[in-house]
This record gives sequence, C-alpha cells and structure tokens, in this order.
Amino acid sequence: MKEIFYDWGGANVWLFHAINDIRFGWLDNVMLLGTGLGDHTLFPLYLGALTLFALVIVNKSAQDAMQYRVRVIRWMAVIAVFSCAYLFDGLLLGVLKPLLDFPRPPLALLPDTVHVVGIPEFHHSLPSGHSSFAMLVTASLWPVLNRSWRMVGVLFVLWVGISRMSLGAHFPADVLAGFVSSLAVVLLVYVAIQRLVRLIVSRASRSNGVS
Repeated sequence: MKEIFYDWGGANVWLFHAINDIRFGWLDNVMLLGTGLGDHTLFPLYLGALTLFALVIVNKSAQDAMQYRVRVIRWMAVIAVFSCAYLFDGLLLGVLKPLLDFPRPPLALLPDTVHVVGIPEFHHSLPSGHSSFAMLVTASLWPVLNRSWRMVGVLFVLWVGISRMSLGAHFPADVLAGFVSSLAVVLLVYVAIQRLVRLIVSRASRSNGVS
C-alpha cells in the first residue's frame, strides 16, 4: 500500500529531487518566506486581519437591512469556518504525524543528496503541517474571494507546498496529504456551519412570523 499511495513507484522521491536540486542564490530566501507564511503559529495574525477586513467589507457601502444581514452572516460564517477548521485540523495532524511517523527526507535519503535549509528535521513527515495550514487559509476564504483573489490563494498554497520540498523538509506526498486532509476538514466544517446558519435563520424567521 505504501509503495502505491506514498512512494508512487519511485515518483515521490524523483519529484522531491527535481524540486530540491534546483538552487539559485535568491531561491532559498523566497522559499523561506513561503514556509514562514504557512506557519500555523501565524493563525492569530491571520484571524485578526480577516476579522478587521470583514468589518470593513460589510460596511463599505450603503445597503438595506437585508443586504447588510446577509453580508454579515456570510463573513461570520467564513471566520467561524477558519477558526473551527484550524482547531480540528490541528487535532488531526497531532494524531496523524506521530501515529504514522514517516521519516523526512534527511533521514529517508542519503544526507549528501538532500539540500536542507535551516534546522533539519527527521520525523513526523506525513502530512505536511505548513501545506495543511496554507490550504486551510485559502479554502476557508474561498467563498468570499473573487476570481483574482482565488488565483492568489492557489498560488499561495502552491508556494508553501513547493517551499517545503525545496527546503528539504517534506516529500511531495507529505505536501499532497497536507492539502487533502486540510481541504477535507474545511469542507466538513463548512457544511456543518452552513446547516447551523440555515437552522438559526429559519428559527428567526418563524419567530418573526409568530410575533
């Protein structure tokens, strides 16, 4: 099973080397920035910025009471998805990483064949936490992003994922697993919160009708 779903018949290691072997003077700094932006410890900063941005957006133009209410609910739902998905995603990674305990490239491959930037890590490779968080940010914001910002979000996710391989921290399969696991968490949380919102709105409508 591992040979099929993780090793990909050797393609996992081959693709890692194809990315990790590319070296330019400025490339490491670009990849370090991408990894830095995908650090899950930045969650409070992202949440604060998202909340402030939502306050500006919901009040940016004149609108009737119904439009204002819809816009507020929409942005509150996005913030709720982002917050709850971050919690559940963290719990999931906290279980999967030590349970699977896959070796990182510096341990799995010959040391002289891996270009490592920063402090080398050797364990808990699957899934990639940075890649997971990048997907979490983009997937949570997706419903309120226009086409241009969605493209920015996709590039951000790819940037963080590629940076983890370029810096010698993860294999492509780790990155892909981080993307998929986080996207699944966001979708499940999104569906649950949308159902909760519809339930609240329905009860409020019935209450207004009775009164």
